[in-house]
This record gives sequence, C-alpha cells and structure tokens, in this order.
Amino acid sequence: MYARRSPVDTAAAITIYLPEPLRTYAGGIAELPIAARTVRDMLERLERTQAALYRNVCDETGAVRRHLNIFVNADNVRDRDGLETTLKPGDVVTIVPAVSGG
Repeated sequence: MYARRSPVDTAAAITIYLPEPLRTYAGGIAELPIAARTVRDMLERLERTQAALYRNVCDETGAVRRHLNIFVNADNVRDRDGLETTLKPGDVVTIVPAVSGG
C-alpha cells in the first residue's frame, strides 16, 4: 500500500511592501513576508493573518478598494491577470494608495 500524500502547498515566498498609510494596520511594519500562489490567494491569507490590514485593502465583498492599486514588482495587476496574477518566489507586491491632486 502506498501512503497518501497531502497536497503540496505550491505557494511562493513573496514580500508585501506597505507604504506608510497602510503600516498602521500591520503593526507598523513596512515589509510583510507571506506565501501565496496568486494575488487573490495573498489577499485571502491576509484576511486570516492581518485582518485589520485586509479590511483596509478590501471592501466587505472582498474586492480591492477603488483607491488602491496593487503592483507585482513594477506591473499593475490590472494590466496583467488582475487578482489571478501568478506570484513567483521573490516577487514584491506593493499596495499603493492612489494619489490625486490638482
């Protein structure tokens, strides 16, 4: 008989960079290491591990708040596969509040 193997977690070790306005919700830290397969997976893991930060990034439906942009390395996820954007080991995800002015 063969032993059953548990599913392998293929999540990539990434870093979430938080600009100053969001650090308040993550205990003041600027860089948050996390493992995730996609941007959506990253947000779901944030919901479980950093609830205050998650609530300030996503609304009650789980959608990213309109005034925030998420970048994987230098690419806005809106220009890639949105929340299904695949993450690779070493990627840096930056959550950026939109800047407006006149």
